[in-house]
Amino acid sequence: MAATLHDVARVADVSIKTVSNVINDYPHIRPATKQRVLDAIEQLGYTPNLSARSLRSGRTGVIGLALPELSLSYFAELADSVIKAADRRGVTVLIEQTGGDRRREIELLSSPRRQLTDGLLFSPLGMDNADGGLLDVGYPLVLLGERIFDGPTDHVTMENVEAARAATEHLLASGRTRIAVVGAHEGEIIGSAGLRLRGYREALDAAGVPFDPALLAYTTTWHRSNGATAMREFLASGVQFDAVFALNDTLALGAMRVLQEAGYRIPGDVAVIGFDNLDETQYSLPTLTTIDPGRDEIADTAVRVLLERIAGNTGATAPREIHARFRVVERESTSPEAAQPDIRR
Repeated sequence: MAATLHDVARVADVSIKTVSNVINDYPHIRPATKQRVLDAIEQLGYTPNLSARSLRSGRTGVIGLALPELSLSYFAELADSVIKAADRRGVTVLIEQTGGDRRREIELLSSPRRQLTDGLLFSPLGMDNADGGLLDVGYPLVLLGERIFDGPTDHVTMENVEAARAATEHLLASGRTRIAVVGAHEGEIIGSAGLRLRGYREALDAAGVPFDPALLAYTTTWHRSNGATAMREFLASGVQFDAVFALNDTLALGAMRVLQEAGYRIPGDVAVIGFDNLDETQYSLPTLTTIDPGRDEIADTAVRVLLERIAGNTGATAPREIHARFRVVERESTSPEAAQPDIRR
């Protein structure tokens, strides 16, 4: 027979109420008590009855996660981190893909499917600041990403400007002054591209290095193919450069392939840095220096904040904007010691 709540309470030597509090991730439980309950759950293979829980509490034990595009590695890895963070708290994640389409994002906010979940983690790409009022919905919602700021919901995001500035400073510190940017978006101010470009320019200004718009390589989306195409066009322009700051890792990997095909040594001729710290960047040749924007911290914080809102533990607390910590992960693509063989034709 399947283990019950009573069985877990008996093995852990606690009350049924304590077991329920641990399962629902309520605060103010002593760590030693919580661990005994978790050990008992694992020992017995106990699985909460979500249907019964829903009838008793009015909650499903499921949260939604809406992302633009799972084919982009960053969002796939973010989803994985969210699922793990939710699983640690006994919650299931229902994932939806919007394609970054504004209409689909707006429809999703009022979709009947929201009744299947207790709250939503939402990363829009098509919507922008002008749509902020649409986030004032009748259920707990936590915003991810950089498209909308100062909205009516909690917002967990990354330090795009500061991290991009650190990436540029890393290249400047190695003596690079002609730093090309791959992935810029024409006219964008709010959004990942606009914010990261701002950080790039701040670093140049602080170092007294003139900004040259000819060093910007524009793209639409941020796939490998876009990075490769942008780099081919950039090389054809004849603009001189000694480093590349790609606004995400997939762009960097596409650009690196084209640079190597053209005979450039990385980092001997051109140093390259990306942004996102995707798992695959540890295995590129050379390995890619990148910015770790705190993806696991973003996921864990977002799940925690959403569950706080679902439980009503925050009362009338005003919407919060929470920034994850970032770090520069130095690897071979910018390291002076990582000279690559000369493959010039």
